[in-house]
Amino acid sequence: MRIIFAGTPDFAATNLQTLLENMGNEHEVIAVYTQPDRPAGRGRKLKPSAVKALALKHGIPVFQPENLKDAQDQQILNDLKADLMIVVAYGLLLPQVVLDMPRLGCINVHASLLPRWRGAAPIQRALLAGDAATGVTLMQMDAGLDTGAMLLKTHCPITSSDTSASLHDKLAEQGGAALLELLPLLAKGEITAETQNEAEATYAAKLTKEEAQLNWQLSAVELDRAVRGYNPRPVAWFKEGEEIIRVWQAEAVTEAELQEQTSTATPGTLVEVTKGALIIACGQGYLKITRLQLAGRPQMQVSDLLNGNPDRFTANPLADQQQVFQ
Repeated sequence: MRIIFAGTPDFAATNLQTLLENMGNEHEVIAVYTQPDRPAGRGRKLKPSAVKALALKHGIPVFQPENLKDAQDQQILNDLKADLMIVVAYGLLLPQVVLDMPRLGCINVHASLLPRWRGAAPIQRALLAGDAATGVTLMQMDAGLDTGAMLLKTHCPITSSDTSASLHDKLAEQGGAALLELLPLLAKGEITAETQNEAEATYAAKLTKEEAQLNWQLSAVELDRAVRGYNPRPVAWFKEGEEIIRVWQAEAVTEAELQEQTSTATPGTLVEVTKGALIIACGQGYLKITRLQLAGRPQMQVSDLLNGNPDRFTANPLADQQQVFQ
């Protein structure tokens, strides 16, 4: 098959790399579509996407239209005479005329078990919601937002130590492997599409920095998921006075695991400081923070911070003026 690959970030590049290394001579990636180069870094120099860099390394023609609504851009794509277009985190909406151009249409690799978590942030929303598992869905694209008929699914358990970063990497690998499984089935016409159940659909809204502020009224279990779900971006945070402190690693603990008895502590109260952790009261349970980032500083282990500045945080559950975070 003649294949066009459309994608932009690392997640898409991992899928493309898997295809290029394993799909054999019966299939060929004839072109890559990716978003235009964007300014990056302190110098704000234009930087190519991960997919573009990989395509150029393999000598694959690259196209970077601002969108695919222009008739000339659509004609260029149509002239490629592709059998199939694979879309992975491309970041642009495809008009129906483009969806209809390849002989076998366009398929999308989506990082969730559709119809759950359609939208921009499926990996993070699955983690934040406490889902036991996620996966990758390969679907036939239509004009809706992740509403197309499903062709193939993978399954990925979510562990208690998973972050959005670790799940991203697992699902990127699964997406590439699923494409390799799907391609021969599509070529032979041996795949049956399954319509999504609209009653089970949920929406994975784009993440915001504001929502990543830790709400100490929630349970420690929920806040533990928040820390992992917002890692590596936008990163969970709280305020000490006017200073923003980012939280990179934490876990939920119970009062039985603490040295002090703190059952009456107000949520947000720093109830204990150990050699390697800050322990903060929540609406239910306690959050044990082991890695954080002070304003203007790199992220670090709490143990390293306290070794260099042992008086930076103190906790006295019996004091009238306890330290309470926002």
